[in-house]
Amino acid sequence: MENVLDIIDALAHEKGLSPESVKGALKSAFIKTAQRLINPDFTYDAEIDEKTKSIRVYQTITVVDDEDDDHLYTEDGDVNQGYISLSRAREEVDPDVDVGDEFQIEHDIESHGRTAAMTLYREIEYHVQRLVEDELYNKYKEKIGTIVNGRVTRVDDKNNTYIEMDEVRAILPMKSRIKGEVFKVGDVIKAVVRRVNIDKVNGIQIELSRTSPKFLEGLLALEVPEIADEVVVIEKCARIPGERAKVALISMHPQVDPVGATVGVKGVRINAVSEELMGENIDCIEYTSVPELFIARVMSPAIISSVVIEGTPGDEENPPKAIVTLPSDQKSKAIGKSGINIRLASMLTGYTIELVEQAGGATAEETGKPEEKKEDISSLEALFG
Repeated sequence: MENVLDIIDALAHEKGLSPESVKGALKSAFIKTAQRLINPDFTYDAEIDEKTKSIRVYQTITVVDDEDDDHLYTEDGDVNQGYISLSRAREEVDPDVDVGDEFQIEHDIESHGRTAAMTLYREIEYHVQRLVEDELYNKYKEKIGTIVNGRVTRVDDKNNTYIEMDEVRAILPMKSRIKGEVFKVGDVIKAVVRRVNIDKVNGIQIELSRTSPKFLEGLLALEVPEIADEVVVIEKCARIPGERAKVALISMHPQVDPVGATVGVKGVRINAVSEELMGENIDCIEYTSVPELFIARVMSPAIISSVVIEGTPGDEENPPKAIVTLPSDQKSKAIGKSGINIRLASMLTGYTIELVEQAGGATAEETGKPEEKKEDISSLEALFG
């Protein structure tokens, strides 16, 4: 094929690919075409001549011993064109060849007529498309956990939302939408890239989410410059989409208040994020590596008297749990509506949390299970001075 370099440059420009990757795709297409037209068992190679701007296909033939019938003949007894006997090679090719040497025979693909042209066209189209999909796969694989924007193009009968983003189409499944959200064609929405897959049948598939904690983290980074600049770091995040979330923050600068910077003046920053999340209430907590103090903060708005950690991290037989003692009038605040506060606290801290009423009160419940009354638990003031 003449002027193949011009074709490579045109394809690379049109598809946004590198010329080297397009060269590799074209070589693969020519090799696959030769296998289809000549013999799939042969070994082929393709080379591009920079001077003539053409591409040539070669069949590799291996020299074997004269008595090596396993290679010289097929199972049906036919001559195997991929191998040549030593004596024949020395007679017809080069008197100095030896067993194991290889030489190449050029094949003219164009001599096979219209069938070759159609086969080659399909192979080039296929390999270039796979190359485009690989490039997109790698591009969006790096975007997993980050926010993207797109326009809604379709909502199917299962309420899965299809979103067009630049050169690809992604899907926002019903399960990954916040409860109560309704989208229509033409809406521009934000979501986080949750998963990227690629296969030969369906091509590249991108799944988005608006319920992932990463979506909340991404929105905070967009709204709070301190988080985007990593002056304030989101250490942990837990959410029940559309209802409530808790975010643990830590400041990298002694003069920056992580909670104040995230909330903003009169709550303007956090309210903007909440509005995007269908009014989801967001609690901002200053992170600490002291588990007892962190748990006490996470249980806000309840006022906690003391926290005691029992069990060993990583021990399946005796998993760690936090015994939280609090006044009886703080129990409902600690549990929250439908247990949402204590569930989020457990998700954020990684501890199973048991609530114990102070001063002789009855044991509170965590997820509906009664617990025994705990006594002789020191206060947080005694623990941390």
